[in-house]
Amino acid sequence: MSEVETEQSKKVFFRTFGCQMNEYDTGKMRAQLESDGYVATDSPEEADVIVVNTCSIRDKAEQKMHSALGEYRRMKKEGQPVTIAVAGCVAQQEGQTLLDRYKDLDLVFGPDGIPQVRNLVRAARTTGRVLDTDYLDLDNYPFVSDLDPASKGKVGAFVTIQKGCDNNCTFCIVPTTRGKEASRPWDEIVDESRRLVDTGVKEITLIGQNVNSYGLKNPGDIPFAELLYKISDIEGVERIRYTTSHPRDVTDELIQAYADLPKLTSQLHLPVQSGSNRVLRRMRRYYTRERFLDIVAGLKKARPDLVLSTDIICGFPGETDEDFEQTLQLMDEVGFVSSFSFKYSPRPGTPALKMTGKRGEGVAPEVAQERLVRWQTMQRESSAAWAKSLEGGVHDVLVEGWSKHDAGVVCGRTSQFAMVNFPGDLSLVGKTVPVQVTRAFTNSVRGERVSQA
Repeated sequence: MSEVETEQSKKVFFRTFGCQMNEYDTGKMRAQLESDGYVATDSPEEADVIVVNTCSIRDKAEQKMHSALGEYRRMKKEGQPVTIAVAGCVAQQEGQTLLDRYKDLDLVFGPDGIPQVRNLVRAARTTGRVLDTDYLDLDNYPFVSDLDPASKGKVGAFVTIQKGCDNNCTFCIVPTTRGKEASRPWDEIVDESRRLVDTGVKEITLIGQNVNSYGLKNPGDIPFAELLYKISDIEGVERIRYTTSHPRDVTDELIQAYADLPKLTSQLHLPVQSGSNRVLRRMRRYYTRERFLDIVAGLKKARPDLVLSTDIICGFPGETDEDFEQTLQLMDEVGFVSSFSFKYSPRPGTPALKMTGKRGEGVAPEVAQERLVRWQTMQRESSAAWAKSLEGGVHDVLVEGWSKHDAGVVCGRTSQFAMVNFPGDLSLVGKTVPVQVTRAFTNSVRGERVSQA
């Protein structure tokens, strides 16, 4: 670090890959480094520190990370005196290998290094290259309570309720990269939510690797359903969402919350992964197709307008044509309004990797691709039908800001998470207004504001 560099002049650039948890982690790092004199910048060219926050769930995200890292390393070789850090799941997974591969990389740290990011950056800038992939003590895990400065003025915000995962699904690398599960104390979660509401946030999204298992591991912790009631009691919270949930841990109490809590939104992301019991067993998901459908029925009885999204893996090792047909049939039965669907991606250290190796049960790439296309075609049809069903109806829309595409048009979401665009101005941001949907499109709907009596 230059002797003439002042606290005010330091700038940090973040590049984030992956899920909501990664976005949230970036926000926490941004908050901590701001308290250490750093100002976030959107330009890597003017940054003193570049942090690449990584995801290793799928190979594609990991390759994007390496591509971005190459770009920033070129800037450094061309004379920019920048400290380059890799954080997150790939950092945890690769560790020293990354430092060995990239000699101009300064800092590598996993998710458990985030609470110590200020000290790690200082060390990398003053004493040399730093590696931190140690897991922290679960009994006293230091969840970061600093608010992301970028959350100010936002309508919605994430709040983490746990770290890690204990499920050990055979396709998933999360237990390796994020460690064992630990639930955050409920009073910390409520406190952070209250502070976010004080900044103007209206919608709280609780996040974790498996939010439904919150509080199940430690005696004295409250269950997830009770946490939802406590968040609902916060004055100023208008909507509550959560992700990601695991069907295995959906309880009757959680289903009842959809009948009791109007603030709990009418949209739920419930990853099923496959519609075949045989594949679900091989994935080690610990529920059946029948149990999943029972959960869906219970949820829709408690909240008739509830819509569901999901995750689907096509071409999991050993998946037969019959298995995949059962997954397609599940779409007919549930009618998912959207889904994240992918071809199976082999991840290092996962049990499923052995199925594709020694056991030779891998699905041919062209077969997996064909199945993915069929699922996505069916999903588009289901999504379009649902969007079309919204036409003519009046829906409460929580306004988020300007539309990305049209001047004089604002956008926001319904309780069912439908994106609605309608004529308006920024005075509506943060307000919930009735909008009549006039036309449905692929990823959004158009509407007109309805006058309130």
